[in-house]
Amino acid sequence: MRFSRVGHGLKRLVLIGSDGIVSLAALRWLADQDAAFVMLDREGSVLATTGPVSSSDAKLRRAQSLAIQTGTDVDIARELISRKLSGQEQVARTRLCDLLTADSISRFRATLANAETLDAIRRIESQAAAGYWSAWRGVPIIFPKNDLSRVPEHWRTFDTRKSPLSGSPRLATNPANAMLNYLYALLESEARLAAAALGWTPVLACCTLIHQLATAWLAILWKQSARKSTGMCSIGYSPNRCVGNGSLSNATETAA
Repeated sequence: MRFSRVGHGLKRLVLIGSDGIVSLAALRWLADQDAAFVMLDREGSVLATTGPVSSSDAKLRRAQSLAIQTGTDVDIARELISRKLSGQEQVARTRLCDLLTADSISRFRATLANAETLDAIRRIESQAAAGYWSAWRGVPIIFPKNDLSRVPEHWRTFDTRKSPLSGSPRLATNPANAMLNYLYALLESEARLAAAALGWTPVLACCTLIHQLATAWLAILWKQSARKSTGMCSIGYSPNRCVGNGSLSNATETAA
């Protein structure tokens, strides 16, 4: 694929996989176009991101690095997990029509106000997530009728977020989880690019005890910056939408 020097509209180049060669000249061309480069592996992990960076602000980075000492890390964690649980509650209530799970997540969210440590916040997040993903169990995954004869039975309903190969979401064994991993990887890469563009340092989040919360923390930053630029992206479930050959490309366009 070739792009013209002007009017190409390229803002993101997303590479999936670890085979091949990317030249320095190509990276320089992307930088000159203010376009970002993102490299993802096939398991849903972000390997590299590079894009426009804001000028360095020493005060901002100092405040970021001292967050764990000032207690700001707990405040940030409580706020971002509250937003995460609010989103899960909304999906459970309006998309999955599971009112019991939605109410349960709402109660977990209310207990965040009394959580004074990161470990306590993580426990609440974990308990809410267990209920949330259990609500997905049995949800039908709709494929085009012409493809049904080639679709394994265990692909046709959502079972669990955990892969039998890893015991975690990594190494997905069905299209639904593979697409979730892909979309979360895109979200993480966009969040890191947005953080850098705003003058934050994503690496600092990984140097503190809030490492496990870093991606969600960055996601909040990305959503805040997205409101000012290209608009919001949400990862939701549509029970009437088919999973076909174009699903991943459609998901990419939605998340871009």
